[in-house]
Amino acid sequence: MTESAHPPEDKAPSRHAFEDLAPLRQKTIVLVGLMGVGKSSVGRRLATVLNLPFRDADNEVEAAAGRSISEIFAELGEPAFRDGERRVIARLLDEPPHVLATGGGAFVNAETRAMINDKALSVWLKADVELLARRVSRKDTRPLLKGKDPVAVLTELARVRNPAYAEAQVHVQTGDTPHGVAVDAILAALRERLTPGVPTP
Repeated sequence: MTESAHPPEDKAPSRHAFEDLAPLRQKTIVLVGLMGVGKSSVGRRLATVLNLPFRDADNEVEAAAGRSISEIFAELGEPAFRDGERRVIARLLDEPPHVLATGGGAFVNAETRAMINDKALSVWLKADVELLARRVSRKDTRPLLKGKDPVAVLTELARVRNPAYAEAQVHVQTGDTPHGVAVDAILAALRERLTPGVPTP
């Protein structure tokens, strides 16, 4: 059969795009990194591109606890929050593939980190502390920042948490760019992880 016998298929970029992205839909993709790096906003866009559900671990924790994260921290303390967070993430990882945005401290927990790396693809979104500080200063809803200097807090968090984040399977540097740029960088990094040596379209 000649090539010209299939012109509709040859001219269907959406079909090729679907085939290209199909390997990325096989496992849950978990975004990790410091607060303000865009895990939720970038994650939603990534999920749309991949045609996968999106989950936000913080939202799921709040729904399970029936109270806000700020209230959990104030009333029960951070250890109780981390324990609930770990159990919620474990439940989410048993669901069909989706894109999961995690809280900044989730991947620091050794048990949670091992579970994520075993059952999913972990992606560390990285950005400069100064940029993150500008972003998080716009909101007053983060318990770890209450009454503190965002740059100082984030610098210390980066020092403590970056060694854990470095255990993520994929690392993506982001900047002060549109979310679509970050999504493209994630897709390229995931393709390289899953199909090394295959040119990125």
